[in-house]
Amino acid sequence: MKYLFSLMAVLGLISCTTSQVSKYSKIEYEVGPCFGFCPTYKITIDSQRNAILEAEHFNFTNGGSKDDMSKPREGTFKATVSVEDYKQLVAITDAAAIKELNDSYIDKRIMDASKTTLRITFPDGSKKEIKMSAGEKPTPLAELTNYIDEVKQKIQWEKVK
Repeated sequence: MKYLFSLMAVLGLISCTTSQVSKYSKIEYEVGPCFGFCPTYKITIDSQRNAILEAEHFNFTNGGSKDDMSKPREGTFKATVSVEDYKQLVAITDAAAIKELNDSYIDKRIMDASKTTLRITFPDGSKKEIKMSAGEKPTPLAELTNYIDEVKQKIQWEKVK
């Protein structure tokens, strides 16, 4: 009987340490069009590691032509981010100190690059939105957006619409 209680206590402690609340309810990254053939998309990753990709154009092909812009959007896709990639995403987001960053890093002198938006939703419901363009931004912020794009590229997406 004492072994049963010991086992239950150990399992209880393990479950408490593995069910930690994530620091981020949702991480969204949206990339708008450029004057070329840049991928246009919105990716959303929630605290359960579920990912949704709203793919508009140039996400699954290299190169392109003007005619590709008249084609229908590529679709909506879903996937699950690996545990390792999600932990790294959280670590990079932590390092960026999102709440302390400016709300905009738009360089109005650069007109032909994509405009991007990073939205972080916290467990308490508060949000931080950062608008960006090409040009200077804090290195940790650039590392975060680059990592989100890297994760997007290596996920095996399943088309849902």
